Amino acid sequence: MATRLMDEKQRPEIHRTLTVGEVAARSGVAVSTLHFYETKGLISSWRNSGNQRRYAREVLRRVAVIKVAQRTGIPLEEIREALATLPEKRTPNSDDWKKLSAMWRSHLNDRIERLTRLRDQLDGCIGCGCLSLETCPLRNPWDCLGSEGPGPRLLDPEMCRGKKAVGVDSEKQILRSPPPN
Repeated sequence: MATRLMDEKQRPEIHRTLTVGEVAARSGVAVSTLHFYETKGLISSWRNSGNQRRYAREVLRRVAVIKVAQRTGIPLEEIREALATLPEKRTPNSDDWKKLSAMWRSHLNDRIERLTRLRDQLDGCIGCGCLSLETCPLRNPWDCLGSEGPGPRLLDPEMCRGKKAVGVDSEKQILRSPPPN
């Protein structure tokens, strides 16, 4: 497919700086989101002589990277840390994106594994106690997990480090504490 070049009169004017409204319209995120990103150190702006925010055009790519990373489940703090590794906090280029995405790949694989395990375990019992307590892999006899902290301890391997699997086949292995003696 041939690219048609525009002559100078046909080409739209490209502004080097953008207002917050222009960035919001071009990036598809709300103005309040841009302000939030700025408070979290993900993007930056400056004020013009009329005290209005201005952004470099490159912020559009930076916001796109942030949105893609968020959609994959990467927490904003990890996104901020990764973007901070770029020289002079510049906007990611193609090589930078390859490095950033490689850094996040193992986190994504872990998340996919946890979600797959959760999906596979939820089809029989959710640990509420109303189903078969003898066969439910999520049951918590004598509340032995209560001392380990709040929340669903059994379904998140991050919360169960060092626990051994008991009473479940290797295909649907559940991490749990052994019952008290």
